[in-house]
Amino acid sequence: MPSHHSRALNGVLEYVGRYTHRVAIANNRIVDIEDGKVRFQWKDYRNENRQKLMTLEAGEFIRRFLVHVLPEGFQRIRYYGFMGNRYRKQKLARCRELLGMRQSDTPVKPKEGPDYRDKVEELTGVSLRECPFCRQGQMVCIEVLAPVALQGPPFLDTS
Repeated sequence: MPSHHSRALNGVLEYVGRYTHRVAIANNRIVDIEDGKVRFQWKDYRNENRQKLMTLEAGEFIRRFLVHVLPEGFQRIRYYGFMGNRYRKQKLARCRELLGMRQSDTPVKPKEGPDYRDKVEELTGVSLRECPFCRQGQMVCIEVLAPVALQGPPFLDTS
């Protein structure tokens, strides 16, 4: 039977797995998450594009996944043309005008989804609201600490 830590880790990996298609790996490529390991499909371009399976420790999988996360201040270009960020509002207004849409026909903004803390608890069974030690008190943000500059040379990941 898996430990609580293993179940929590699996929950986190399942949660990350649902959003991986946006960055580095499609959901359907993740085959299995078990015993702290992630098994997924990959395409071997050097061997006639054959589909192969790879199993990695969860930590290594997450490390490789995070290599694809952009540094702070960078942004992926998701849209171009009339959906590009620059002048999007004006271009969409012109599209609506050309389509003969009335102002009231503009789409309504969808409601925001559930709080991330609820989603984490649903997926992992771990509450981010209650004290992890006494399991009774409510966690309250007292202070947000500013990042501290690291001393010494930067760590270079050559993977």
